[in-house]
Amino acid sequence: MPHDIQVLCIGNAIVDIIARVDDAFLDEHERIKGSMMLVDAETSARIYEGMPPAVERSGGSAGNTAAGVASFGGKAAYIGKVHEDQLGGVFRHDIHAIGVHYETPANTVGAPTATSMILVTPDAERTMSTFLGACGELTVDDIDEDLVSSAAVTYFEGYLWDRDNQKEAILKAMDIAHAAGKQVALTLSDSFCVDRFRTEFKDLVHDRVDILFANEEEIKSLYEVDTFEEAAKEFGPYVKLAALTRSEKGSVVMTKDQTVSVPAYPAEVMDTTGAGDLYAAGFLYGYTNGYDLEACARLGSLAAAEVISHLGARPETSLAALKKDQLGL
Repeated sequence: MPHDIQVLCIGNAIVDIIARVDDAFLDEHERIKGSMMLVDAETSARIYEGMPPAVERSGGSAGNTAAGVASFGGKAAYIGKVHEDQLGGVFRHDIHAIGVHYETPANTVGAPTATSMILVTPDAERTMSTFLGACGELTVDDIDEDLVSSAAVTYFEGYLWDRDNQKEAILKAMDIAHAAGKQVALTLSDSFCVDRFRTEFKDLVHDRVDILFANEEEIKSLYEVDTFEEAAKEFGPYVKLAALTRSEKGSVVMTKDQTVSVPAYPAEVMDTTGAGDLYAAGFLYGYTNGYDLEACARLGSLAAAEVISHLGARPETSLAALKKDQLGL
């Protein structure tokens, strides 16, 4: 195990199957635009059969964040479950190739490696239909105590709250991290996820999470309000450190003592898949390297801009090189 992990990411290990479709395709398959909907194997197969030519790439929210941290040159690790099948091999190869430490044992029985059918409409919005498969079988036994204790920040995705065994695994990891004097970060994942687990997420955000990542719709959903300003006011008494993204409006970083607003980095939007994941990667890379909060947010914006400029949820250009060339950091 490498020493001094900066960011350990825990999440659903998923292979993304990405295709461009029109709105009529979403209607035909009863998809809610912009959502992540869990589906069974039969529904996943039906959507796949109807899709136009697609691209297969390793994904999963926290996996994308780990890949982003590594692309910046940071020390990243990942915990997530795949099956010992072809797609599981693809996922393991891809995350190792980018330099992420990943040793979670693969399942040899049970459900296959998870897939997410990502449908990208002409407005660059992504709609996901996810078959959890093997990744939904993550348990407390997959949480490596030494790895968690070695990480400056353990980051996990709200999507893990969909299954009790995954939830138990994350709660264990949080306890280990805090016992070791380290920090815990959460991304709310999407507003539909917040709708499912609002009460539990509030408890986490208020009492157990050190660093919160959310977009504007997610934080509004958490507090059931109509505006970002109302959500920020509701969240204010509980905030430790939060990075709240607002699409083309940039991002707002909040602590007890200050609020920092940073504009979005310019980009031609091709596919919004992974924008929040890569923002978190840039922010956490900066945070664990001692950058100030404004620089952390700028790094997040830069990484998000890179990933939305092409199809797929992982960087295609070295973020370390972009950091130097574009931001001089």
